[in-house]
Amino acid sequence: MTAHRTVLFVCVGNAGRSMMAEAIFNRSSPDDWHAVSAGVSPARATNPNTGPALAEIGVPLPPHPPQGLTEQTVREATVRVPLGALEHPSCPEWFTETRPRRWDLPDTHHADAQGFREIRDAIRSQVDALVAELRRNEPPGPS
Repeated sequence: MTAHRTVLFVCVGNAGRSMMAEAIFNRSSPDDWHAVSAGVSPARATNPNTGPALAEIGVPLPPHPPQGLTEQTVREATVRVPLGALEHPSCPEWFTETRPRRWDLPDTHHADAQGFREIRDAIRSQVDALVAELRRNEPPGPS
């Protein structure tokens, strides 16, 4: 059995953007890939709009509470995607040095319901593009 490769989504609080990216990716991930998420300054709870926004598109909320970014999580990730975390004062230098991909998306913290949906849809579009890229780059299977 092939080991899973991991996409790590990182935002500030791991309460909105990165949780949505993790959930959307895991719903449509290529074989042998999965996503995890973390925050550079984890919130105490998931943003109350995250679950309903995901439910609107038929995707379940990840089962974990907001969690912090660790060096081990970063080391174990094949692909690292910050969603607005790089500019935050809590973002550790050791994360920025990993040369992560960069998705600049607005913070969901102060977004109204429509703004939250727009951010979710932007995340979904970016995740869809990433999934397509990973599938294109898959080595051919056994003949």
